[in-house]
Amino acid sequence: MNGHRHDTPRAAALCLVAALLFGVSTPLAKEFLRSADPLTLAGLLYLGGALAVLPVSLRGTSRALVRAPREILMLAGAVVFGGILGPVLLLFGLRAAAAGSVSLWLNLETVATALLAAALFREHLGRRVLGAIALLLAGGLVLALPFDAGSTRAALLVTAACVCWGLDNNCTALIAGYTPAQTTLIKGLVAGACNLTLGRLTGGTFPEWPIVGGALLVGALAYGASILLYIQGAQMIGATRSQFLFSTAPYFGLIAAWTVFRESVLPAQVVAATVMAGGIALLLTGSHAHDHEHEAAEHTHEHRHDDGHHDHAHPGLAPGARHTHPHEHAPLVHAHPHAPDLHHRHGH
Repeated sequence: MNGHRHDTPRAAALCLVAALLFGVSTPLAKEFLRSADPLTLAGLLYLGGALAVLPVSLRGTSRALVRAPREILMLAGAVVFGGILGPVLLLFGLRAAAAGSVSLWLNLETVATALLAAALFREHLGRRVLGAIALLLAGGLVLALPFDAGSTRAALLVTAACVCWGLDNNCTALIAGYTPAQTTLIKGLVAGACNLTLGRLTGGTFPEWPIVGGALLVGALAYGASILLYIQGAQMIGATRSQFLFSTAPYFGLIAAWTVFRESVLPAQVVAATVMAGGIALLLTGSHAHDHEHEAAEHTHEHRHDDGHHDHAHPGLAPGARHTHPHEHAPLVHAHPHAPDLHHRHGH
């Protein structure tokens, strides 16, 4: 059975909705920065994200896996790079540049994710993925044409944020002992508390309560629901492929900046969007197949029983029904087209 073919459309939909929710948060955050400092705002956004996933984060944990050193290391990396450093760097950059420009610079997150996945996490990058990276970089070059040299500091801050989120994306895709909701909850609570505390210690301004409520709501959608949906997609099709889909987020942000905040529409932005669409299409039409071996493993994630990897018994459960619980895998050797998801992390 081919789990990749079953899951790709669903994973693509999850990642695109996640991109929409996150993308529109960029111009909104730009408005909130009028009343709050970057550290305080980052804390509020991630606390909002934690509150959004709290109701669905209380089941599915593997007590043995959550204590494993590898799981703790991956979760710590996601929290530090993705929850603390990434959003703070982004908001400092956003404070110094237009929302539309920052939205476009966020495309660098996809490149960072792909290169880090290949260099550090053994994720396979075939010709189609490399071609998609090339198209993405070409789109980035087109987008840089109207670049203002006076925004160099903002561009460097956003680039550093993208590298942090690239590390976060790869760490998160490898987490096996926590459900996506639990990962998002921990990231939101720890990162939110740390950034709020740092904001107070550095003399940051705490905003009025209507701004606090608005930031928590945006965080619930952009850093809670969005992250949860993205993690689910990443665990099905891998960090690089899910990140290519999520790379549409800057364009959702750009459209919001054009329509809501009346920023100018640049021809280069339209051209770059077209090039990016070609890269995403190239990515989604590719997979690779070969004989490969699965070692014995134990983890927890959403799965179905008709994908060729999950054959444990559930009396009365339909084969295609998705569910989440800790489960074990026996050693297995087989061949089928696949992506670098939780079950396929080999190089090739």
